[in-house]
Amino acid sequence: MKFHTKLAASVLLGTMIGLSSVAQAKDSTKPIVIPLHNWSSQIVMTYVIGGIFESIGDNVEYVPADSQAVYESIRNGDVTISHEVWQSTFGKSFYNAMAKGGVIDAGTHAASTLEEMGVPIWVVEKDLCPGLPNWEALKSEACYKNFTTADSGGKGRWLEGPQSWHGDLMPERLKALGLDDKWTVKFAGGADALWTELASAKKEGRGTVVFNWTPNFTDAEGFTFIEFPEYTDGCRKADGGEGKCGSPKGWMK
Repeated sequence: MKFHTKLAASVLLGTMIGLSSVAQAKDSTKPIVIPLHNWSSQIVMTYVIGGIFESIGDNVEYVPADSQAVYESIRNGDVTISHEVWQSTFGKSFYNAMAKGGVIDAGTHAASTLEEMGVPIWVVEKDLCPGLPNWEALKSEACYKNFTTADSGGKGRWLEGPQSWHGDLMPERLKALGLDDKWTVKFAGGADALWTELASAKKEGRGTVVFNWTPNFTDAEGFTFIEFPEYTDGCRKADGGEGKCGSPKGWMK
């Protein structure tokens, strides 16, 4: 089993959050409800945190939960605790729930994060998209023709994470940048599908653009994030902007 750097970065955070809740939950007969999402380090840490509670005699319940709606579930009392709150993907949902009351911010981890589309190191080494990491390299036929797949209709393919993570953020970005006639977005069913795609592309020696994040286990082998126009508050289409911007270099809670 590969060890996730993302997991390592979240161990101390998860333990801190779990222990901070013990005083409130120790004498309660109600279970401590911890959500299960669709990426591996979050799932592992769910059971680590739950195990801490169980080791001191608490009742724990593990429930599958939508990774965007979970903060509202915490606010309403249906879920007790959540960990691995990544700014770019979940920050808006997190702060919206906090603003309504009933959600406590347990603190920001020291690790800085980036969640973005990018390519594995061999794509750069083979020069499959001349000009990367600058996003304008994606305009070239010499680039996108190396990223077509059987389901991409002759366009280059971006393999996004599950649509529940970002909604239509990436399709909107492609259109805003004038790249939608050359590239198309497909959504993975879960994080494991991203890692399967990376392994398959490497074995076949073909180009692939996938959603990824750092810190993550892929840092060890090498991964290049595409440099899109700089993120600013309000630049995304959902926030009233044009939608051309990339992701923020942000926090993890």
